[in-house]
Amino acid sequence: MPEHTRANSECAQLPLIDIGLLASERAADHQRLAQQLAEACRGTGFFYVRNHGVSQEMIDAVFLQTQAFFKLPTAEKERINKALSLANRGYEPLKGQTLEPGSPPDLKEGFYIGEELNQTDPRVQARRFNHGANQWPESLPKFRSTMTAYFDAMNALSARIMQALALSLDLPRGHFSEFCRQPLSTLRLLHYPPQPAQPEPGEKGCGAHTDFGGVTVLLLDHNPGLQVWDNQMESWINADPIPGTFVVNLGDMIARWTNDRYRSTLHRVVNSSGTERYSVPFFYSGNPDHEVACLPGCLAPGEFPLYPATTVENHLIEMYRRTYA
Repeated sequence: MPEHTRANSECAQLPLIDIGLLASERAADHQRLAQQLAEACRGTGFFYVRNHGVSQEMIDAVFLQTQAFFKLPTAEKERINKALSLANRGYEPLKGQTLEPGSPPDLKEGFYIGEELNQTDPRVQARRFNHGANQWPESLPKFRSTMTAYFDAMNALSARIMQALALSLDLPRGHFSEFCRQPLSTLRLLHYPPQPAQPEPGEKGCGAHTDFGGVTVLLLDHNPGLQVWDNQMESWINADPIPGTFVVNLGDMIARWTNDRYRSTLHRVVNSSGTERYSVPFFYSGNPDHEVACLPGCLAPGEFPLYPATTVENHLIEMYRRTYA
């Protein structure tokens, strides 16, 4: 992939999809949603969703608590560093991750949240991948309740998106219902400082990468920065914020599940806004025990699956091993 720094937002735009059509009783609305979504997923695998049902009040509260957390003293944030967690929960320091091999560390700091599970839960006792308790900042009394409510809202929205994806693949609306039972999900808060005036070669807020799992539901603040690679145009598309929407993208597991009919696409962040930038991605990977094998309708006559069958958990472990080995 060429290291183009300019993005082309005039020639290619990400689709805007009305996920509220799922609530319609008209078959024609479901068909329209399915067609639009299929086209988006066969393209870049990135799209905006509107009429998603998450209140602006909740969104504002999430940003307020996110900003408050990252403004805490470094020593306080370090007390809940995710290195102290067996479940990969807590604070990730600035430049703590390098998503693009060969590039400098990412200019961002983060905070990881998952389903709250105590030591008596059988999944925790079995040391299942990414299962356990969260770490919470003690000095922010509304932080935990705000993020827990948002986490639940994102799980519900992601399950609706999976219903829409089923329709787009000519499958029954409830095809992924077992996949959506006890899903493995991660909420991640991100803070990007302004891009330096003289960055190191290749230095950026977040290096080019694809997501590992199912679907990512991304909440953006008002600052631009997200860019999506367009293979056809061979350039970066600016995925600028649109009020009242989320950006949704497919992860590697959906590409695998659809025999690469649907795309998991490279994306990155270059915070050229000149100010602090915040975003809140939600990674939805589904039930860890669910089988991921080529879906019906994703093989043409004479074709064979490109990938062997696996499970959600084994897929994620494999992707983490490749990335962090």
